Amino acid sequence: MTAEDSTARMNNDSTNVATTKVPEGVAGAPNEAALLALMARTGYSMIQENGQRKYGGPPPGWEGLHPPRGCEVFVGKIPRDVYEDELVPVFESVGRIYEMRLMMDFDGKNRGYAFVMYTQKHEAKRAVRELNNYEIRPGRLLGVCCSVDNCRLFIGGIPKMKKREEILEEIAKVTEGVLDVIVYASAADKMKNRGFAFVEYESHRAAAMARRKLMPGRIQLWGHQIAVDWAEPEIDVDEDVMETVKILYVRNLMIETTEDTIKKVFGQFNPGCVERVKKIRDYAFVHFTTREDAIHAMNNLNGVELEGSCLEVTLAKPVDKEQYTRYQKAAKGGAAATSEVTQQPNYVYSCDPYTLAYYGYPYNALIGPNRDYFVK
Repeated sequence: MTAEDSTARMNNDSTNVATTKVPEGVAGAPNEAALLALMARTGYSMIQENGQRKYGGPPPGWEGLHPPRGCEVFVGKIPRDVYEDELVPVFESVGRIYEMRLMMDFDGKNRGYAFVMYTQKHEAKRAVRELNNYEIRPGRLLGVCCSVDNCRLFIGGIPKMKKREEILEEIAKVTEGVLDVIVYASAADKMKNRGFAFVEYESHRAAAMARRKLMPGRIQLWGHQIAVDWAEPEIDVDEDVMETVKILYVRNLMIETTEDTIKKVFGQFNPGCVERVKKIRDYAFVHFTTREDAIHAMNNLNGVELEGSCLEVTLAKPVDKEQYTRYQKAAKGGAAATSEVTQQPNYVYSCDPYTLAYYGYPYNALIGPNRDYFVK
């Protein structure tokens, strides 16, 4: 072999190595050169699988945990010939991208939407605030909103004598990734549950796989069919807003327990600190004059027994009324729904499906096909 032959072979080998390094989904793409340049600039990896092209996840040098819920945004209205080389510079301008998932068609064009996960919640909120209606091309505006990463399922048809631990054990036998089970005691008989539970999974994917497995006709629990659906996702409340809350949500009360009794028990630590109490069946809102009094009462009374029932006490979660407009429209439609919403208080305190009755929000719009389980 001559020196020239040896050199030519080495060049061919290096070309082949370079070719193998081009990830699937990038090789042969219309903008392959631009995507490779993006990867070279940022050090992020990129691969296409299951109908989506994933950029990052994790980013280079990442050593922390997976970002928590609330870090992801949904991006819609993407022109079908716009790709990561144009999208990444826009979205990295407001925070560090952990992962971008661009949905792809078989023809190599995108499907018009993507998910961008940031490393911090405040970066995702900034993306919604600053990049919604961003003009990515002349006259083409992106739609950016918080992604609903729902990890909770509704399970109906549960025998009413089953305890939380029994339900958790049974669900964990047939599905993977179960973190917790939330059970509501019957208002009339605290020894019974209400015939349904909410099951929290470690990820949206785990919840989706569990929902598929638990669909009617595929499996039985306790010897009979169950109902399964996505639970109403919990709306994320801004931490700054939560810092102002001075209302407690008290659950698992006895029906016979009066508002006067609740006011006396919650006001025992500082006379006059409770402004008012509003009780509905087996739960109540306790309004305090100061946040400090509310926190003190919560820390001292959560888990305490009152008239034969163990109290569950948390801060009420204020949700901006506008976030519930879509539920009103779904239930009653049109301008009338919007009109009614504007008469509501600035915040509703969202804790469970029963809570919203206090503020006049319809059950059926919130619970959908499983509303029969929530009869008052």
